[in-house]
Amino acid sequence: MNIPKDLRYTDSHEWIRSETDGTVSIGITDHAQEALGDLVFVELPAPGRTLAVGETCGVVESVKAASDIYAPLAGQVTAINDKVKAAPEQVNQDAYANWLFRMKPADPATLASLLDAAAYEKKIAE
Repeated sequence: MNIPKDLRYTDSHEWIRSETDGTVSIGITDHAQEALGDLVFVELPAPGRTLAVGETCGVVESVKAASDIYAPLAGQVTAINDKVKAAPEQVNQDAYANWLFRMKPADPATLASLLDAAAYEKKIAE
């Protein structure tokens, strides 16, 4: 199982990466894409939308299941990954190279409250 050490994670299997411009990129983890199977559809939040922590903001669908995407932080959506929207199977090929959306956190310090790689690895082992 691939769990990069430089990312943060949520209990609901999203990964979060800090970008140099102050935004964060968000995607689903390798564990999540593996559990879902072959992705066939992705619904992403509209740029400009303001999200609350834990708010449902999208959906990933596979041939066998659908799963909600939750906002890991409060903030505003700044971009979506059109390439993934057009070809969701890219997430199956490399979950960490294919972010779903980016957002500007309302409070960047809250990123530290998310799970680190060790805590996420422990969580999925339960």
